[in-house]
Amino acid sequence: MGSNSSRISDLPKNEYLKKLSGTESVSENDPFWNQLLSFSFSAPTSSTELKLLEEATISVCRSLVENNPRTGNLGALIKVFLSRTKELKLSAECQNHIFIWQTHNALFIICCLLKVFICEMSEEELQLHFTYEEKPLGSYSSDSEDLLEELVCCLMQLITDIPLLDITYEISVEAISTMVVFLSCQLFHKEVLRQSISHKYLMRGRCLPYTSKLVKTLLYNFIRQEKPPPPGARVFPQPSDGGGLLYGLASGVATGLWTVFTLGGVGSKAAAAPELSSPLANQSLLLLLVLANLTDATDAPNPYRQAIMSFKNTQDNSPFPSSIPHAFQINFNSLYTALCEQQTSDQATLLLYTLLHQNSNIRTYMLARTDMENLVLPILEILYHVEERNSHHVYMALIILLILTEDDGFNRSIHEVILKNITWYSERVLTEISLGSLLILVVIRTIQYNMTRTRDKYLHTNCLAALANMSAQFRSLHQYAAQRIISLFSLLSKKHNKVLEQATQSLRGSLSSNDVPLPDYAQDLNVIEEVIRMMLEIINSCLTNSLHHNPNLVYALLYKRDLFEQFQTHPSFQDIMQNIDLVITFFSSRLLQAGAELSVERVLEIIKQGVVALPKDRLKEKELTFAALRS
Repeated sequence: MGSNSSRISDLPKNEYLKKLSGTESVSENDPFWNQLLSFSFSAPTSSTELKLLEEATISVCRSLVENNPRTGNLGALIKVFLSRTKELKLSAECQNHIFIWQTHNALFIICCLLKVFICEMSEEELQLHFTYEEKPLGSYSSDSEDLLEELVCCLMQLITDIPLLDITYEISVEAISTMVVFLSCQLFHKEVLRQSISHKYLMRGRCLPYTSKLVKTLLYNFIRQEKPPPPGARVFPQPSDGGGLLYGLASGVATGLWTVFTLGGVGSKAAAAPELSSPLANQSLLLLLVLANLTDATDAPNPYRQAIMSFKNTQDNSPFPSSIPHAFQINFNSLYTALCEQQTSDQATLLLYTLLHQNSNIRTYMLARTDMENLVLPILEILYHVEERNSHHVYMALIILLILTEDDGFNRSIHEVILKNITWYSERVLTEISLGSLLILVVIRTIQYNMTRTRDKYLHTNCLAALANMSAQFRSLHQYAAQRIISLFSLLSKKHNKVLEQATQSLRGSLSSNDVPLPDYAQDLNVIEEVIRMMLEIINSCLTNSLHHNPNLVYALLYKRDLFEQFQTHPSFQDIMQNIDLVITFFSSRLLQAGAELSVERVLEIIKQGVVALPKDRLKEKELTFAALRS
């Protein structure tokens, strides 16, 4: 590195890096720093190039680890960066490109070193390296300033206070990325950390007052989706894809953290690389999620999670309770729009889940929106393309539906929203369908995919719980949605009969041979019967609460009435079958009286007339025996 452009292959031999990591101490006032920081670096654009960078610089980093206790050069580099950041705002106002460029490069080197240090040593050793000064080997000053805390506070100030201009865009991204790298300590510990250096600096002390301001800034960065400036306006050359080197470094770290913080299951397909239209927004979102998911300290709750749980709409003029720390206000309409537009990324889906689950102000606002289809449709599309999504994205989308369907107002309103030409739904042309019917179709498709592929009981239960939440409010079900409900029951019925037959044959075989271990068909049978009961309860809930609104479901029931006969006398289903059997018998009788060879239109007309004639008190209300899972 130095005044010329640098290549990865040149780094191990670079004279400036050798001096930084060597045995000679470099004063923070030495002109060497201006020479070291005057470089242009062609940023790696792939994981292979990032690995090459780490391999090329590992010898430099290890040399610095060995010599830093005597030279204190890491501390000197940090001090150079800290001194420059004090003039950063003024440099931005004065358009001092060279000063900002060199400050950015200092942060670039710090982040690269920090990543290696965190990977290679314990937190105690890491903290020691930030205390070493130019002293005899192995000694350090116990009363010296805490440079690591200074660095973290400086990064928070840089993120929140430096105005976002074309010439400050990249250093803002790098500051956020460095924070992500700093928070990666959890990746290298099997146990959950509650007393890490991140807890020490971020949850108490000098950094704590920046909590609400940092969270607000990161949210607004996500909302605004600011694109990187055009090449001519940048401080230094960058590849055309818009991603900086530190973006790549921090994204790699964040991917690991992401795995720690989210769910597993469903096939676990690797997430596709996001389109980096806004590296600042993407990195801000990653940092926000990492902060929100930090564990509580042993003596204090996570203040960043508190801030996320309590912020309010800018239009809400009510005072904050004194008991709520780190409170702030943000424009909910802008946040809602950004969340609707960004659901193609699993990070944005996790943010949506986090806000719905933890912030009651956001949840109330979203449920009151009259354009909920803008939010629900992207979530349904995630579930529809389940085979293309990774596991945590699918689970979060499903849990978001669970949270939404816990609200009766939502369950009613989605059947009033009429959609036209859903192009991504390919099984059937849907020229016109309600949002509620489409939601039912997608959830049932997810269940069927799970039955044939992953067989994840947790996913099954949550899908059925969402349908159960909605069932009492089913309104004007699309004929295809009604058919799919009964088709799913048919599939479960066939599976039940197959397992029952296998169990019977296995039992007969065991009488002739006592040496062969038997498969546990009883457990399989119990699981299938539990799911069948859930489906019967969903159908029963709809018939009991909204029979007159759903002639298409009654039609589908009558068309497949023979499916239900075997369950009328089954001891596990007799109670739940009473209403279903009553409806089938009642309407079958009316169709029989109307004569043979009736058209579809005539059958639906008879059903609508019969609904009026059927006394409501004959259908006995029955509570669902399983509760919708709450995340």
